[in-house]
Amino acid sequence: MRKKIMVILVVLLALGLTVACSSDSDGDKTKETNADVNVNEEGFPIVDEKIELSLMAPLAGETTWDEREILQEYEDMTNIEFEYNTSPENDFGTTLNLDFASGDLDDIIFAAGNSNFTADMEVKYGEQGLIIPLEDLIEEYAPNIQKMFEERPDVKKSITTLDGHIYALPRVVKEGGTSSWYMSPFWYNGRWLDELGVDELPETTEELYDLLVRFRDEDPNGNGEADEIPLSAQEFSWLRTFFLGAFGIKYWGIEEFDGEVRYSPLTENYKAFLEYMHKLYDEDLLDNEIFSQSSDQISAKTEDNRVGLFQSYFSFQATGETEEEAMNNPMFQPLTSSITDEPLLPLNPGINRGSFAITKENPYPEASIRWVDYFYSQEGSSFLNSGPEGLLWEWDENEEYREHLDVPDEYDSWEEWRGAVSPDYGILPPVYSQETEGAKKTEFDEFIESETEEKYVPYAEIPYPEVYLTSDEQKEINTIQVDLQDYVEQMEAKFITGVEPLSNWDEFVQTIESMNIDRYIEVYQDAYDRWVEAE
Repeated sequence: MRKKIMVILVVLLALGLTVACSSDSDGDKTKETNADVNVNEEGFPIVDEKIELSLMAPLAGETTWDEREILQEYEDMTNIEFEYNTSPENDFGTTLNLDFASGDLDDIIFAAGNSNFTADMEVKYGEQGLIIPLEDLIEEYAPNIQKMFEERPDVKKSITTLDGHIYALPRVVKEGGTSSWYMSPFWYNGRWLDELGVDELPETTEELYDLLVRFRDEDPNGNGEADEIPLSAQEFSWLRTFFLGAFGIKYWGIEEFDGEVRYSPLTENYKAFLEYMHKLYDEDLLDNEIFSQSSDQISAKTEDNRVGLFQSYFSFQATGETEEEAMNNPMFQPLTSSITDEPLLPLNPGINRGSFAITKENPYPEASIRWVDYFYSQEGSSFLNSGPEGLLWEWDENEEYREHLDVPDEYDSWEEWRGAVSPDYGILPPVYSQETEGAKKTEFDEFIESETEEKYVPYAEIPYPEVYLTSDEQKEINTIQVDLQDYVEQMEAKFITGVEPLSNWDEFVQTIESMNIDRYIEVYQDAYDRWVEAE
């Protein structure tokens, strides 16, 4: 009897909360739906009579979103005003989860990215009706997204869940150039190469070993001290990404070759990689602080001209050189080894899911999809990034190239200024990011493009596509993955540093096999097969 009374009380409380949430009290995010709002099929404004929506997003940069002039301009263009609810980028995932748990949702989720708004969350909250399907809205109101799907059918496959719905839109980067990079590349210290008279970069693991020995022993920084660090990165995982390919591995973890999925740390290829890295570590050719150093520590080393081969988005960001000086630092040439005679690098698929969703609270989904569709055009991509003419840039006298306007005194650089006026800064907004029309390439831009086309693009392959798992599959993966990844990562560091001898390799493999790895691979094989068969 007591149990029945408790159930009744819970139901009554729930009904009371429902009534409260439906009220029109101050601060309530719930809005009265107005189905009669006329949404213009093309052009601006999107709606003739001003409407209001709420949007939650992670915050990067120094200004609040209601201060950002590009958003203010877009509100004027569209007739759609927003209440922006932002939280610091590091806290955004927690905030988003709390909002879903409470049901207190904004109308739009913007720039969450797939680390905060995971594929599992898309499926879960889509099935619960907390976010709405977008495919019908796209078909009727989003010509730019449809055009992107035609250009990139892999995008549509990668954001369509197993129930046939699209619950969230991605950030997509147009193929080519630096968008091919899986992560920031490695660069050689050009000053050291000049000092040692090196004209040709290593193309094999043995040639690299020989050069690293010269970096260690021949005082290339010229200070008379044996303080050179031949090879370093802030984290070993970053270095791993670029060196696994020399041993025929695309990615540390699940990867696909010719339709077959495998777990790379189980392979003999990975054992050969560990042997090579241990050799470098043991002979002081690999930074012995690579498993423990901070960003400040690696920055101090590179800025002090103590590192011969290092990682950075652009090399001058690590060395403190000018762009002109940085053009003397060549990009890492992918290597071959006794394991493989084909260089290999991971290719960035250019898709980051979870960047835009419409919640069930949104009274104007048609206007909302039209609002975001603009960013999937070349014009809209450029607008989101740097705004209209006169804000950050203007056309040159021949109206051929864009020229940056002078940076206001309160900002240290044009990029910092851009981050104060644009939401496309430090986060992953929904956009089909493309080359800006009229952007003038500098000599440094051309250098980066040439190095990428020569040393990255020809050797890059996508390790594994963006897929969706069923709810049951996701639960199985979650059960296996945490312990598996922790174990392999710990053993990797032990093997390389010599704490654990590689003579224990068989025991390492047996431990992985005991962690239900066969089922782990099978799940990803099934998901890959579904992805291939999807239209």
